Amino acid sequence: MDVRKALLIFLGTVCVGLGVLGMFLPLMPTTVFLLLAAYCYSKSSDRFHSWLLGNRWLGKYITTYRSGQGITVRQKVTTLLTLFASIGFSIWFVGGRFWVTLILLAVTIGVTIHILWLKTYRAETAAEPLVVQAEEA
Repeated sequence: MDVRKALLIFLGTVCVGLGVLGMFLPLMPTTVFLLLAAYCYSKSSDRFHSWLLGNRWLGKYITTYRSGQGITVRQKVTTLLTLFASIGFSIWFVGGRFWVTLILLAVTIGVTIHILWLKTYRAETAAEPLVVQAEEA
C-alpha cells in the first residue's frame, strides 16, 4: 500500500468519526464529513468505500443525499430532535447567558430551515420515474 492510499484511508476514517460526532454535537456538521469520507475511501480503498456506503446507519443517507434524492422523513425528524435536545442542553449548560443563547437559537433556526428545505426522499417516488420511462418506451 502506498503512502497516498494510507493517508486517504486515515483521513476517511477520521471524517467518519467526525461525521458520527456531528450527529450528536450541535455545531458539528455531519454530511460534509461523511461525503468527504466517501470521497477519500473511493480514491483509496474499495473495501472501505463499500463498507461506508453499505453501512446500516450511514450508507443510505450518503447515497440518497449525494444523488440529490434528499433525506428521509425519519432522518429529518431524528436530526431535528437531536439538534433540539443538544442545543437545549447547551443553553441550559451555559446558564442563560444572553448572547450565547441568542447565537445557539440562531444556529437552531438556520439548521432547522436547512433540514426542512432539503428534498424528502421517499423510496416509492424514487422508483416511479423508472416505471414511467419503461412504459413510454
